[in-house]
Amino acid sequence: MKDEIIKYLDGSDKAKTLREISAYLRVMDVDKLKGELDDLVSKGIIHETKKQKYLLMKYCKSLRVGAIDVAKNGYAFLVLDNAEDIFISKDNLNGAINGDLALVDLYNNRGKIEGKVLKILDRKIKRLVGEIYFEGNLPTVILDDKKLDIKINLENHFNNLVDGHKVLVELKEQVDDKIFNGVIVKIIGHKNDPDIDILSIAYKYDIELEFSEEVKKEVAVIPDKVSDKDKVGRVDLTDSEIFTIDGDDTKDIDDAINIQKGNDYYLLGVHIADVTYYVRPGTALYNAAYERGTSSYLADKVLPMLPHELSNGICSLNPNVERLAISCVMKIDNNGELLEYDIFPSIIKSRKQMTYKCVNQILEKNNVPDGYEEFAESLKLMNELAHILRKRKIKKGYIEFDIPEAKIIQDESGKCIDIVKREQHEGEKLIEDFMIAANECVATHIYNMDLPFIYRVHGVPKEEKVTDFLNLLKILNININTKGIGTSSKDMQKVLNELKDYPEASVLSSLLLRSMQKAIYSTDNIGHFGLGLQNYTHFTSPIRRFPDTTVHGLLRTYLFNKEIDSQTIDYYQTYLKGVAEHSSEREQAAVDAEREVTDMKMAEYMESHIGEEFEGIITTVTSFGFFVELPNLVEGLVHISSLDGYYTYVPDMLALVSSSNKSSYRIGDKVKIKVVNASKDTAMIDFEVIDNGDN
Repeated sequence: MKDEIIKYLDGSDKAKTLREISAYLRVMDVDKLKGELDDLVSKGIIHETKKQKYLLMKYCKSLRVGAIDVAKNGYAFLVLDNAEDIFISKDNLNGAINGDLALVDLYNNRGKIEGKVLKILDRKIKRLVGEIYFEGNLPTVILDDKKLDIKINLENHFNNLVDGHKVLVELKEQVDDKIFNGVIVKIIGHKNDPDIDILSIAYKYDIELEFSEEVKKEVAVIPDKVSDKDKVGRVDLTDSEIFTIDGDDTKDIDDAINIQKGNDYYLLGVHIADVTYYVRPGTALYNAAYERGTSSYLADKVLPMLPHELSNGICSLNPNVERLAISCVMKIDNNGELLEYDIFPSIIKSRKQMTYKCVNQILEKNNVPDGYEEFAESLKLMNELAHILRKRKIKKGYIEFDIPEAKIIQDESGKCIDIVKREQHEGEKLIEDFMIAANECVATHIYNMDLPFIYRVHGVPKEEKVTDFLNLLKILNININTKGIGTSSKDMQKVLNELKDYPEASVLSSLLLRSMQKAIYSTDNIGHFGLGLQNYTHFTSPIRRFPDTTVHGLLRTYLFNKEIDSQTIDYYQTYLKGVAEHSSEREQAAVDAEREVTDMKMAEYMESHIGEEFEGIITTVTSFGFFVELPNLVEGLVHISSLDGYYTYVPDMLALVSSSNKSSYRIGDKVKIKVVNASKDTAMIDFEVIDNGDN
């Protein structure tokens, strides 16, 4: 019904009454219609006027809906998807806290557009993490999130509470702008316990760490071996040379592969763990997977979407044991084009659990490790096909940003002892190419059937964002040919190719990536810009991503069981929209948690390096200083007050310029710095420049 409401309201910029909407849509149940309208209002899609009329938010000239992002000084910004953020002063927050979805009224303050919160539509943050300390006999909680400048009146406490306990608190009533009532939901542990720092961040982002007793009971009766009845209706591939390639420490193995070569084609098999055979809709296990949405990887800790009995056991494609799978077998020509394919339920037995490290020795050095001898030729044939597929991807518009990622190394006590760059070699690229091929194949098949589906989509970047980036290149005196550059993925390819020989290439690639939209899950297939593909989904990781699990369920319904009646289609048209939205939200929460853990661990690592000197590159310049990234990807702030001399931020140059104009600091400059401060508690690192070099 929501789609019909939006479509009707989109036809006019005049507000409509409940009666007008009911009459036009011929809805007899007015209470149900009012409930749908209230839900759309709470999400900021439509606006309810003081006269109880409704119109789409886009027709409200002075109103905007977005997330509130509070700065440390108390002021905030309204974060908008397709426009510049709006400044909100402390006095105009009206009880809104960091993370709230709010309705904001825009006004002109001395020539500058600012905002005032009119209504809090959704309090995204309902549970908070903090540290207990006692004032006399009463426990008080200090919140970990310093952006939340609020006090919580605890309505309960546990008898075993002590100073330093990290607790999960649920917000209750808001007493005034700065005071809330709240209850302690759980004692997470003591701040000095191993991994409590990581677990506290997980709880902050509502990442569940434990499974309910109901889930545990369901898991207890799931067999740990494949039985004869499980094999009924499946293609037996146990005699095929199928194997897996993963990281050294991987326990949850989603995908396995095999290959054959014909005269003028390759036959590639991608075999994915059949999680939906064990995780059925309507069960507590399925609901728990839905709520989590994804597994979370925080430093070296894995917080799984499914219990370990499944993720590391019966669902994992472990070597030398029979496992249930859904196979996508593709016949591919010498140009990487798909000739034929088949998608079917199967039973497989992986011959070997390979590691990227060993596979890369074969593919890059022609050095065959012990135990890999019988697979070496297959791996080389796979790499041959992977290069063909990669060439096709690039031809279609695949954008390779090649942004390095940091890997946190911890000791047994959970302390960060090293930070290294994650490497991507031939083996990693091979698996990526094969998974993309399978995902595209599955998405294209269902798209051509014109059935409800969940896609992985990535929108075209806004033209003004691309223009801003190209202007930045001019400011930085990066002289590349930008004539005719638009917003196509091939245009972005061209820009990145021309930038790759510049020393600032990695920084500029990151900035270009930030200018683009985020990839999300959606039932509306707008294509995947970054991959240059019209049809794409996530099918290959059902152990750790709920959308993949959902895609498996759809394949079973549509292809294997052939349930394509109108009732099924109507159900999925509604259900999948909720799955896509929820999965996108949980994915973002996991990404934010991972980023926060990484920042914290980097600061913890640098606490042991205060006073040491490094060379780095400037990645961001602001009015208060600039950020420098070190070779190990650690980033710290050089505050403007620490610079020798008087510097002013010049926006048109994106630089800090000295009053004498003899020196400046801008993006891409290399500088030598000294670490002067680092704090795990604040996740902040401070640098000072010790050698201006040519600045």
